Amino acid sequence: AEIFRYYGGLAGELKGETIPLGENMLSYTRREPLGVVGAVIPWNAPVLLGALKIAAGVVAGNTVVLKAAEDAPLGVMLMAEICQEFLPGGVLNLLTGYGEECGGPLATHPGIAKLSFTGSTEVGKIMMRAAAERIVPVSLELGGKSPSIVYPDANEDWVVDGIIAAMRFTRQSQSCTAGSRLFLHADIFDSFLDKLADKTSKLKLGDPLDEETDIGTVINEKQFRRVCGYVEDGLKREDARLVMGGMPPESGPLSEGYFTMPTLFADASNDWRLAREEIFGPVLVAIRWTDEDEVIRMANDSHYGLAAYVWTHDIGAGLRAAHAIESGWVQVNQGGGQLPGHSYGGYKQSGLGREFSLEGMLESFTQRKNVTVNLETPRA
Repeated sequence: AEIFRYYGGLAGELKGETIPLGENMLSYTRREPLGVVGAVIPWNAPVLLGALKIAAGVVAGNTVVLKAAEDAPLGVMLMAEICQEFLPGGVLNLLTGYGEECGGPLATHPGIAKLSFTGSTEVGKIMMRAAAERIVPVSLELGGKSPSIVYPDANEDWVVDGIIAAMRFTRQSQSCTAGSRLFLHADIFDSFLDKLADKTSKLKLGDPLDEETDIGTVINEKQFRRVCGYVEDGLKREDARLVMGGMPPESGPLSEGYFTMPTLFADASNDWRLAREEIFGPVLVAIRWTDEDEVIRMANDSHYGLAAYVWTHDIGAGLRAAHAIESGWVQVNQGGGQLPGHSYGGYKQSGLGREFSLEGMLESFTQRKNVTVNLETPRA
């Protein structure tokens, strides 16, 4: 609701600018809709991301064809039904089905004037190729391997809570902004990990429909096996230490579903597979640092650049790190999610374009036209 309310308030901001070219020349720009927007959203936050693309696209004057991932919860369908009560027929259209059946044809359809995709980097490359084939604009919000940098003055409980929030443990870390690379200063490395393991152990795993549950299951068997594969790899590494978690239990209630344990490996290197690849599950890797320039280099040593987190009482150090990190969204001393108004998007292979904001709506869902008028014409 906040997203629809936010974008509804931006309708009057779809305006251009006047360009001074002399007394007898009127020149101005205007923002025009692109046409039909093909929007593809993932399964991990379909209502939020669906609302984002619908609201921004429609307020900018476009029609929207929305395709949700086949594993997405059905809440996105209910949202579309509610929207239909307020929108003219044909403004919002919803496709359901597999990517090969629906996503591919949508991306290549000649009637689509713009592609807006949120999902994996691999599929994002396919969408980008489809857009390039027809030369249509595309915005991509893709994967991430986000760093959390903790300075030595931040060895405190509120930072531990922030790391848990940034890691998205309560969503089984099924988030592209999960802070899955934890860079801890050597002076606080062991004590901070002890606090983190203790606090995380108090989170309750169980039935997602139980109000007392903190952490539910991963989305499906494929993702479950993927996460378990990374955990197995970590357990085999002699130079990595398991601090908490590990493989799922083989007996008891948690063995009867796709439950994965919040897992933390310490003393890892930044070039390790678990520190470089997006796992999309609750597997956190902790890496020591002592020099600020070196930790920034390690944070940037990734082909991803979506989000980052910095934790310190020294605001100068926090801003210095925020400006140096190659990520589209850096949070200092907080680990929450996106809010309406954030200009959200990635660097490098984490995507192209911005959404969630006025700037993002103008950039991603409109096109600019320049009109120039000669005011000094010969009299008849």
